[in-house]
Amino acid sequence: MTKYQIHPDFKKYEKIKTPIAKALLPLMNGIIETAFNKRQPEPGVREKRMMIPGYQSEPLELIIYEPEAAKDPLPCLIYLHGGAFVLKSAAFHKRLMGEYAKQTPCKVVFVDYRLAPKYPFPIGVEDCYAALNWIHQNAGEIGIDPANIAVGGDSAGGALAAALCLMDRDRKAQKLCFQMLIYPVTDARLNTDSMKEYRDTPLWNARQNKKMWDLYLADGCPVDRAYASPMEASSFLDLPAAYVEVAEFDCLRDEGILFARTLKKHQVPVELNQTTGTIHGFEIAEDSEIVKQSLIRRVDALKEAFAINEKDS
Repeated sequence: MTKYQIHPDFKKYEKIKTPIAKALLPLMNGIIETAFNKRQPEPGVREKRMMIPGYQSEPLELIIYEPEAAKDPLPCLIYLHGGAFVLKSAAFHKRLMGEYAKQTPCKVVFVDYRLAPKYPFPIGVEDCYAALNWIHQNAGEIGIDPANIAVGGDSAGGALAAALCLMDRDRKAQKLCFQMLIYPVTDARLNTDSMKEYRDTPLWNARQNKKMWDLYLADGCPVDRAYASPMEASSFLDLPAAYVEVAEFDCLRDEGILFARTLKKHQVPVELNQTTGTIHGFEIAEDSEIVKQSLIRRVDALKEAFAINEKDS
């Protein structure tokens, strides 16, 4: 029996750990990518793939998920998947992106950013910034409202999303209106209480988190360290409003809470959702009522950010 009071919906995952050993990553990513590509978009959602120039003009794939019934232009959620900066997007992300697209409604642009350890920091986050620029510049062509572009991400994708907001501000672009951070990675210093306590939690734990940072920061920090570790930013002013969600039994819990509170302290509007009985990556239990309620709160946050009311949708 686990020592943590995990909700029954997630009990079947309590002995699973996400493997991120460097030697296993090519095999793991082949399996994960196959599962993601095999999964069909949600009913009522259309999928479009395209290649754009990424960081340093390297090719970068975007996948657009859009509701079949909605009319252009639509708001846009740029989505950055989790996976410890080293793993491809899990298949359940496709379901989440489909729900965001359909229920908000909006277009969700998935960014297939390059992964460590082959492409360590800052390549992945610079790919994301290149995607933001391209989406903004080509908004009319792809049916997006350029004044309504948000970014979202889970886990390591949450770190990329928060970093993208910092880059957007620092580079005087101001193209983002909102950030949706799901159990985000925010701090490479590994000094919170939950990071010290949760060293053996399901799916993700503090030991794995340390390995993740070693892989991602293999080349050090050639640019601002905050673009890897957002809690280390020198300023939190003038950032977009945020929705931050954390899981109870997750080593990342406290750094997510601290990030939300720090934003709020600096006059950034923040909604913090502290889910209970949950573990990192809990949406893998797709039929869980807890997952369904979290999706409702996320969609409501997106609607508010995009100024969408029920009559509009």
